Amino acid sequence: MLKYFNFIKVIFVLLFIISLYAFSSFQSNLKSVSNVNIDFIGEKNLYISKSSIDKLLIQNNDYIECLEKDIIDLNELEERISSHEMIQNAEVYLTVKGGIRVDIEQRKPVARVISSPSYYIDENGKKMPLSIEHSARVLLVHGQVDQDNLEIIFEMVNTIQNDSFLKLYITDIFIDSENKISMSLRDCDFKVLVGDLNQLKQKIINFKAFYQIAKKENTLKKYKTVNLKFDKQVIGVK
Repeated sequence: MLKYFNFIKVIFVLLFIISLYAFSSFQSNLKSVSNVNIDFIGEKNLYISKSSIDKLLIQNNDYIECLEKDIIDLNELEERISSHEMIQNAEVYLTVKGGIRVDIEQRKPVARVISSPSYYIDENGKKMPLSIEHSARVLLVHGQVDQDNLEIIFEMVNTIQNDSFLKLYITDIFIDSENKISMSLRDCDFKVLVGDLNQLKQKIINFKAFYQIAKKENTLKKYKTVNLKFDKQVIGVK
C-alpha cells in the first residue's frame, strides 16, 4: 500500500512540475520581446546597415519588440529578410532570455561590372546591386556585358579568384561583342588577350611562364600586348 502511495505521489509531483513549466512558458510567451540583437556572420564589410535590417522586423505594422512572443512569425521574418537584395540568408530565433536574435549572411561580391548602372556579380554568378554602405574592392569588368555572357565572365572571375598569382595581379577584365576576354595587370601597361575560354587552364600556365621570364629579363614594361589566343604559345608584341 505504501509503495502504491509513493508511486501516486511521484506522479503528482511530475504533473505539478509539468503544469508549472507549462504555465511559466505560457506566461513567458505573453511577454513582449526583451531585446533584438542583429549579428552579421562572416563578412565584416556591411553592404546593408543594421538599421535597414531593423526596418524589416515589422509584423502587422508593429515592430517585433512591441509584440508578444507567441504571435511573432519567425519564419515570415526570415523569408522577408532573406529576400532582401543584399542578403544571402537569414535566421531569426528566440533566445533563452526572451530576446530575438537575427543572424545575417550577406551576399558576397566578386566583381563589379562598369556600366550604367554599375552592379556587382556575387559569388554565385548572380547580379547584385551596389551598396550605399560600402564599396567592395573587387575585379572590374568592362565592355559588352549582358545576361547571355554573364556565365562566361563569371568563369573568368572564378579562375582569377582561385589562383593566387592572378588574384594578386589582375585588376580588370574586358569582354567584347564576340565574347572574347582580355585582362589588365596591376604592375604592367600591356593587355593580356585571352580570347575565348577554351583551354583556359593551359593559357594561364603559359602566361605565368611568360611573366616570370619577362620579369627576370626586366622586359615587362616593353610589351603592349600579350596574346594567349594561339595554341601552346604566347605572343608578346612590343
